[in-house]
Amino acid sequence: MCGINGVIFKSKQDEQTVRQQLTVMNDLIIHRGPDDDGVFINATPNYSVGMAMRRLSIIDLSSGQQPMFSEDKNIAIVFNGEIYNFKTLKHQLEANGIQFKTTSDTEVILKLYELKGIEAFKDLDGMFGLSIYDFNVGKVFIARDYFGEKPLYYTTTNEKFYWASELKSIINSLPVKPQISKTGLNLFFRLTYIPAPNTIYEGIYKLEPNHFISYDLKTNTIDIEKIHADQAIEKSTLSFNDAKKEVNKRMFESVESRSISDVPLGTFLSGGVDSSIVTYCLADMTDAKIDTFSIGFEKKSFDETDKSQVVAKMVNSNHHEFVISENDLKKHTHDILMNFDEPFADSSSLPTYLVSAKTKQHVKVALTGDGGDEVFGGYNKYYIGKLNAKYTNVVPKRVHNAVNKFSGKLLQQKEDSRGIKYRLNKLINAIDYTNNYYWDIISLGLNDNDIKSLLVSDYQQSNIFDYYKTKSNISNPKSLNDFRTVDRHLSLEGDMLVKVDRTSMLNSLECRSPFLNRELFNFTMSLPEDYLLKKWSKKHILKEAFTDVFPKGFLEKSKQGFGVPVGDWLRDGLKTELLSYIELPLLKSQGIFKITEIQKLVEHHIHGKADNTFKVWSFFCFQKWYINTYLNS
Repeated sequence: MCGINGVIFKSKQDEQTVRQQLTVMNDLIIHRGPDDDGVFINATPNYSVGMAMRRLSIIDLSSGQQPMFSEDKNIAIVFNGEIYNFKTLKHQLEANGIQFKTTSDTEVILKLYELKGIEAFKDLDGMFGLSIYDFNVGKVFIARDYFGEKPLYYTTTNEKFYWASELKSIINSLPVKPQISKTGLNLFFRLTYIPAPNTIYEGIYKLEPNHFISYDLKTNTIDIEKIHADQAIEKSTLSFNDAKKEVNKRMFESVESRSISDVPLGTFLSGGVDSSIVTYCLADMTDAKIDTFSIGFEKKSFDETDKSQVVAKMVNSNHHEFVISENDLKKHTHDILMNFDEPFADSSSLPTYLVSAKTKQHVKVALTGDGGDEVFGGYNKYYIGKLNAKYTNVVPKRVHNAVNKFSGKLLQQKEDSRGIKYRLNKLINAIDYTNNYYWDIISLGLNDNDIKSLLVSDYQQSNIFDYYKTKSNISNPKSLNDFRTVDRHLSLEGDMLVKVDRTSMLNSLECRSPFLNRELFNFTMSLPEDYLLKKWSKKHILKEAFTDVFPKGFLEKSKQGFGVPVGDWLRDGLKTELLSYIELPLLKSQGIFKITEIQKLVEHHIHGKADNTFKVWSFFCFQKWYINTYLNS
């Protein structure tokens, strides 16, 4: 695990100039790899290529240093991530007479590329961001894993082409900060995050998951291609019982493959279905006690440590439980939010950072339950998606609007509470009579009307999801598989995996998710949908596959999620800072928001007239990023 950086000068540069550029980029991500670093530079009469990395040593601690080179030194690689099937691939290569000098997965990728070229990327089961310079063909290849667990950013200027694991390495290398991207801005305020290929900056992009860049050094042209082509998935004919056994087997296999490590590892244990099953699988296949880690909250409506305690006792783990307060989080809020390098308003990033910090004191690697909801159909919004079609076919729109108007007043909240009133209100507001209903459901920040109300016209952008509708070939999601596909392209890559990667790597902790296994995902996509979502039972087949090993009814308990009461904090500990963000001179100088409307939104929340938690928190995160990026830097 590490972070990578790279730069291509489109004309000859001396080696010292390239090295200075890479040093700046590398020093900014030292948290991603405090154990080691490395630099490769090749200066030619027409161009200069530089690649650098920071290493967090997990596998092959003694001889896995990077950059790594082919025997003739014509091919170099820097690599961030873990390849879980590297031992299998290595055996296959050895059977072809290929010899190895290290026990690292990096060398396996290098040797595989030498044998198969870019087709090698298809064989990699893992999480990765990598770049390969091949002098023989005059190209640089930059690739990202199937789900986008590891990040990769890139941009091109007249003189240079940059790529990096984190935005900060690129932004701090440019002579001036780029302008705000209107697309990125609108995506952020709709979703509370910005999915690939967009960023908040004009002209800077995220490489999309399951893609690679081919940069031709002779022509300075870029091609971007998919690693795995889209293919129709053949529907399974397995009975439910046989499919259930297959799920159990595949989960154990995936946990085992993601447990390879030369350093201690543990699990994040929230007490939910996903982390509990990952923890059980790891404990069952391990002779020694495993370490488990949980976070609790002083505010009891957000605390669920009782569930994690049940699982920890069941598997007899070395359980570490940390109860955190508002003050614990306030101390770190600025550093956490700014480390994303662009606006990011998933408040669960705050406790994720703290559980990562506590976990790093004991282990270097943690298995997580991330991806379980996307892979097995676990979100409440999947209910809503299925209910929407039935509801709108029965209830006339005018009747629903009348109910919505009445219920809005009845269910209005004045504090940040995620109880029954919050859930009912969210359900009713999610009902949509257009083909955009699922796209509206996933919009956790501002809806389309809010955008028109709060942003000045120059910053408004309509049809913001058109790119993703085309990319996923799903303009009107109707089925559970449609919903999960949309989420894989947007929320998984843009939110969940960003949150875990940045907060864990800020603590130099590696996180791995056994659910994010391409073969497992494709298998669940092949199953009848009622195997996954059966009436009111979410993740039905996953729970049934493991129900016998957990206490009766445990896997059916509702899960709060990993949220924190930021709505309350915005009225209390963060109030002064929030009020500074709606001061007239600042809003006028930005020219982004309609001043009266944004002030009203914030003040109504602060004074308890309405609970605008998600909208105001998104505004707070954006303003913090904007001020520290454009005004204080």
